Amino acid sequence: MAVVNIDQDFMLRVEDALDQIRPYLEADGGNVKVLEVTEDMILKLELLGACGSCPMSAMTLKAGVEQSVLKAVPEIKAVEAVNVTAVL
Repeated sequence: MAVVNIDQDFMLRVEDALDQIRPYLEADGGNVKVLEVTEDMILKLELLGACGSCPMSAMTLKAGVEQSVLKAVPEIKAVEAVNVTAVL
């Protein structure tokens, strides 16, 4: 995990925020994995399982995962998934 100037407490808050949304992702056969926090405070995730190929994953990322993280960890500016394909 490539994390820039991030302490363990910070990452625990990120994981706690993700744990709030994980049951919903897991119910549909998916999950998320933290890959890195960039210097610009962008949280990069990998969507796992069904989330990686679901056509609704971009919406789930923004409406569910990102909102949960931003509420719990306001230092994070945005959440991005490295394996989301845009839905037109």
